[in-house]
Amino acid sequence: MGDIMFMGEYHHTIDEKGRLTIPSKIRYELGEEFIITRGLDGCLFIYPKETWNNIIHKYENLPNIKDARNFMRFFLSGASSAEFDKQGRINITSPLIKYADLKKDCVIIGVGNRVEIWSEERWNSFIEENEDSFSEIADNLFSETN
Repeated sequence: MGDIMFMGEYHHTIDEKGRLTIPSKIRYELGEEFIITRGLDGCLFIYPKETWNNIIHKYENLPNIKDARNFMRFFLSGASSAEFDKQGRINITSPLIKYADLKKDCVIIGVGNRVEIWSEERWNSFIEENEDSFSEIADNLFSETN
């Protein structure tokens, strides 16, 4: 498989059993089996199996320092392997639902090598808090002088 590039923003609702429909384009690129875990900034991360294995390999080579150990605890304790049901839904475990504060309306976004699941409320706050600084950040990240 070549490099997968997830992108786009999709809005779906999670049902009371923790099932969330994933858009077909994302389903196709995620493949049969993938990993869902606690992400940063209060959202969930979903990785294709291959990407996940690369990440784990990188972490195994980190120095055995407290930060690395703590991050691995956070990242791996919430991780589980997942697959789609016949309706193209994934089943999100209750600890992950609680962590990301998923109530009903969810936002699924593609972010390069991963997919993120946000509660709509958190996503909207994230956009509102950061939209003014996006151009500044972009200038800093992509300016010629760096």
